[in-house]
Amino acid sequence: MKFDLNKAIPVLERTPSVLRNLLQGLPVEWIQENEGRDTWSPFDVVGHLIHGEKTDWMVRTELILQDGPPKTFEPYDRFAQFKNSKGKTLDELLTEFELLRKDNLNNLWAKNLTKTDLERKGIHPELGKVTLSQLLSAWVVHDLGHIAQVSRVMAKQYKNEVGPWPKYLTILNHTPKE
Repeated sequence: MKFDLNKAIPVLERTPSVLRNLLQGLPVEWIQENEGRDTWSPFDVVGHLIHGEKTDWMVRTELILQDGPPKTFEPYDRFAQFKNSKGKTLDELLTEFELLRKDNLNNLWAKNLTKTDLERKGIHPELGKVTLSQLLSAWVVHDLGHIAQVSRVMAKQYKNEVGPWPKYLTILNHTPKE
């Protein structure tokens, strides 16, 4: 599917409620457990998404839309959530994520982006030149990837409990890279 802001925004709008519906009110084991060393819990993922709302997607969108030659993005701290989420509850994180996402999407809509805007470029510190449409597409895929990650981490909490079924439960057979 070609990038279309009208098709991308509805996915981005739903992510906060998907995570709230999936996680709110669950016992701590579902929220705080991860897949092992150097992996993230659902709590960590929500914190990571918050950090992205503050420092990644819209900040980079604004940079791309500035006049002049393409500008280089600041490197993104993929682990900032470990410090930033300390002392917060999951409910606090979910509420913060909802508010930040709503503001960011309102800001994005207000830009009335044109086809020319979507073709404008910025410079990613590792990937080189990227277009605004690529950045916004990556935002959608990033959300979906983390929703899948949260589901996978949660499913693995019962890996030893399902008896012989892992053969058919492919979510349990994924090896984490984070």
